[in-house]
Amino acid sequence: MLLLGGLLTAPCELRAQQKPMTVYRIGFLRNGPPPETFIGGFRQGLRELGYVEGQNISIEYGLAGSVDQLPDAAAELVRRNVDVIIASGTPPVLAAKNATRTIPIVFVAAIDPIATGLAASLARPGGNVTGFALLGADLMGKRLELLREVIPGLSRVAVLAQEINPGNAEYIRQAELGGRALGLQLQVMAVHNAGDFEEAFSEMRAAGAVLQLDDVLFTSYRRQLVELAARNQLPVMYTFRGFVDAGGLMAYGVDLPDHYRRAATYVDKILKGAKPADLPVQQPTKLELVINLKTAKALGLTVPPSILARVDEVIE
Repeated sequence: MLLLGGLLTAPCELRAQQKPMTVYRIGFLRNGPPPETFIGGFRQGLRELGYVEGQNISIEYGLAGSVDQLPDAAAELVRRNVDVIIASGTPPVLAAKNATRTIPIVFVAAIDPIATGLAASLARPGGNVTGFALLGADLMGKRLELLREVIPGLSRVAVLAQEINPGNAEYIRQAELGGRALGLQLQVMAVHNAGDFEEAFSEMRAAGAVLQLDDVLFTSYRRQLVELAARNQLPVMYTFRGFVDAGGLMAYGVDLPDHYRRAATYVDKILKGAKPADLPVQQPTKLELVINLKTAKALGLTVPPSILARVDEVIE
């Protein structure tokens, strides 16, 4: 009986000796709240790898109210001693990099990480930073070409940019090259925060269309931007389909929710011991062209069959 009792109590003793499950803390740094499709893609990627919020991971948000507040938001995540930081966009990852040299950082949707000093090379980024880049400056010419196909007689295009995004220089240079090749005159309109949007759209009304650059400020306020475009009767080419889902005219660019889903794979590798310096910077693998026909009709535009034949999705 004593032997039997020992056998029965042994599993209980083993369970008592087991260490509690480690809960990894992931910091999410961004200027403004992330679109649900972004954070949803990231969560999906984590679930696919066996991570469950509240069980073995927690996501702690560092959401700045403006670009100027990003350094404080990054410093707060460092003070919380999170295990890894997801930095959404170029200004947030620069703020994170300045805040810590030890906590691993995975960026998503950063513009040209080599030119902005985030990585020594794509193959071996070095330091504590790696991630998923938007090397899409070469798409500027294609976006302008699509605008001209949809808008007959287009001669002037406004380029809406966030003025302190360090990745914009190459985007604007490529847009100017594409504009010259197409015979288009470009007007660069820089904004600092959401409070500048109304005035910017008022000034851009003289243009025949708008080409909006990548920035987390824009994705955070996408509904306001789409509403301003409609109110001012301005056709806009966006870089992310979320704007078209919200009522914008068209978008040509990277599948950003998929980028966030893929970022979870790097978080997983880092939590299992990999160093960011050894994880190559990943480039876009999927581009999509999306058009909102209802918006086109409201703007008095007819999308030609040549473009409809190429779109990945038509929103009606």
